[in-house]
Amino acid sequence: MSIVLFKIGEFTIYTHGVITALAALLALGMAHYLAANTPFREHVLNMVPYLFVGAILFARIWHVFFFQWGYYSKHLSEIVAIWNGGISVQGSLIGGFLAMLYYTRKHHISFWKLADLLAPAIVLGQSIGRIACFMNGDAFGSPTGLGFGMVYREGTGAYEAYGSQPLWPAELFESQWDLIVFTLLMLVRRRKWTAGLLFLAYNILYSFGRFNLEWLRGDSPRYAFHWTAGQWTSFCVIVASLGMMAFLYLLDRTKAKEGLH
Repeated sequence: MSIVLFKIGEFTIYTHGVITALAALLALGMAHYLAANTPFREHVLNMVPYLFVGAILFARIWHVFFFQWGYYSKHLSEIVAIWNGGISVQGSLIGGFLAMLYYTRKHHISFWKLADLLAPAIVLGQSIGRIACFMNGDAFGSPTGLGFGMVYREGTGAYEAYGSQPLWPAELFESQWDLIVFTLLMLVRRRKWTAGLLFLAYNILYSFGRFNLEWLRGDSPRYAFHWTAGQWTSFCVIVASLGMMAFLYLLDRTKAKEGLH
């Protein structure tokens, strides 16, 4: 566990940045593989700039306004200082999905079919990305109170908050859950589904795991029902995804019936 991976003179290579970059490259490689022999393959690389801008923008917005507004409301000049850290995984996903929606509409291709195709790659990247949070000590659990757990080094946010108390490795649990979701999606992706259902299933599965693991988190403020911003976001995503699932399924059935007449 180390914030700094290594230094070359005055040039510092940070562990979080390296692992995040590797996670993005792995997700991109998996997406390129999944898009083989489909009309979407040429769009995978072309879409990257859109996804990058959308993900970074909303990752910062989500972190500032939903996770740390108590701090940033008193330090407005620091809102744009993303180089000092502070982004939200859920915000990056929402921004990326909105960017993909814009791209698919611009190029007249199916958002739902492309989203189904990319879902396994997205959650695989999330799994690796959570390791970066662990190495950085910036997304951490609460004290276990059991005499065992993860003890973070000095200089990390976790140590600043709890010292040498053993904490739940919530971010590593989330990484493992993401791998389970990835495996499930890969196992069922070739079955015939209504367009969009696989992508929405990914949203529900990821959010279900995130919601429950948030009970172990020790780095997030809590709001109504003692829920964190991550839990509220997860709950809203699950409800919206279930509603959209029902809508897409009924729409597909209606079209099928009309085709028989």
